[in-house]
Amino acid sequence: MKDRAMSAQFRCILVTKTEAGQTAQLSEIAERDLGEGEVTVAVTHSTLNYKDGLAVTGAAPVVRKFPLVAGIDFAGHVLTSADARFKPGDAVVANGWGMGETHNGGYCTRAHVKGGWLVHVPRAFTPADTMAIGTAGYTAMLSVMALEDLGLTPAKGAVLVTGAAGGVGSVAIALLAKLGFRVVASTGRVSEAEYLRGLGASEVIDRAELSGDVRPLAKERWAGAVDSVGSKTLANVLGGTSYGGAVAACGLAQGMDLPGSVAPFILRGVTLAGIESVNCPMPRRVKAWERLARDLDLKKLAGGIATVPLEDVLKLGPQILKGQVKGRVVVDVQR
Repeated sequence: MKDRAMSAQFRCILVTKTEAGQTAQLSEIAERDLGEGEVTVAVTHSTLNYKDGLAVTGAAPVVRKFPLVAGIDFAGHVLTSADARFKPGDAVVANGWGMGETHNGGYCTRAHVKGGWLVHVPRAFTPADTMAIGTAGYTAMLSVMALEDLGLTPAKGAVLVTGAAGGVGSVAIALLAKLGFRVVASTGRVSEAEYLRGLGASEVIDRAELSGDVRPLAKERWAGAVDSVGSKTLANVLGGTSYGGAVAACGLAQGMDLPGSVAPFILRGVTLAGIESVNCPMPRRVKAWERLARDLDLKKLAGGIATVPLEDVLKLGPQILKGQVKGRVVVDVQR
């Protein structure tokens, strides 16, 4: 029986590399090739994040070990566990920890992972719900928590969300609005203004207002911001942040550079908080999922959630890099 189990094949999206370059394709992998891990999970759902788009297209060196199953997050149920914290049948979610980069990731019907990588799915959610949130939404929650830790409250003024129609932006808007903040949404897709207002945005602005030449100090327009864009946009976001404000930086859709100045920091006392989700310590990770269960109204996201089969990741990967994917994409790994 053990030999039969070890010879079983599990459907996946496998990234390989040859002299001709890097490719990703629908494939199968044996259990013996899933990698190390004391917990075996039957994966039911994953999601599509910006980093996944980079991985399956090869647009950036996200994958650093070949061949490798892509997918930086997943949710499912425990099959076997040598970790006392988990037992068969437990619903679990995993984000980061090098999955889809150096360890086989979530785009597979089976996963072997360390118990220390897993979080029990909050009772308010199903595994599918957690992937409707995904790493993007979990990162948005970490960003909001960082702003709160820096003293940001609704009374201090509006909060800007850049990349508003994307995964991080959508969840950030919904969270901030429910917490009582006035939200300004910046997007390159102004046609999505109604969708963004439905999430809770009070104002929608064109990203062109922020993506051009940098003004080190501009009119004070917001007390805080969640930025997933980087580059000139982040520099202009900082320049428009009011005295004593805070900005959480969690992405690089426009670029990794930051062509700004120290002016917002030394003349207005603005704080720039970096958000790192891959190796986030477990206590804060658990707190983020607990906060999501409490503070996120999933019904608001419903209009921006698309569920697709595993193979669709290959065609959606290039689209998310071009900013053509709205909201959240849940990957039904079993389809």
